[in-house]
Order: sequence, then C-alpha cells, then structure tokens
Amino acid sequence: MIPACPLAALPRGEALRIETDPPIAVFHTEDGELYAVDDTCTHQDASLADGWLEGCEVECPLHASRFDLRTGRVDAPPAKLPVRTHQVVVRDETVYVVPSDLPPNLPPGVRTGSA
Repeated sequence: MIPACPLAALPRGEALRIETDPPIAVFHTEDGELYAVDDTCTHQDASLADGWLEGCEVECPLHASRFDLRTGRVDAPPAKLPVRTHQVVVRDETVYVVPSDLPPNLPPGVRTGSA
C-alpha cells in the first residue's frame, strides 16, 4: 500500500497526484467516495488530477475525454482506452492506494520508468 495523504487533507470534490511510476490520481467525490486511477489520460499526456470532477467522472483538462472513476471506462472521446483503476483503503484516517497489477494504458509516446 502506498500512503497518499491524511483523509482530512483531501476535501470532497478535490484530487491529488501521487508521484508513482506512472503517477496515480486520488479523487474524493462530493458524495464522500474515494477513487484512484492512473493520473495520465490515455489519449494524450495530461494529468487527470488537474481535470474536472463531476460525480464519479473526471474530465481530462486537455481534450475533454471523460473517465468513470469506478471502472476506468471511457465515457467521452477522444480517448479510446480506459484508465487503470486502483483500490483505495482508509486506515487510521490515512488514505492509502493499493496499486493494480494490470499494465497501464498510457498515451502514445509515454513510458514508465520500468519500460
């Protein structure tokens, strides 16, 4: 598990970026749910943590692709591939991310440090 932040440091409606490889974005929805996805849009290299959060969707700030935070599914183009999702655990008022074992769907030209 990767410690992200104290729960109190991530207000509802906000997101934060964890500098992992690749980076992970953690979202706290207005309904109080916590989700984590790869922080890189699958269409082009843009931070989803810098996007717009509405309900359980995030809109990429670059070309308006939308992703469902629960499943990673693309809800609006131009992105075609889903983002990888990660499990979020809150323990002792601290938010942790359990990284997925699946390979990431990164945009063309973006590589991880291990690739």
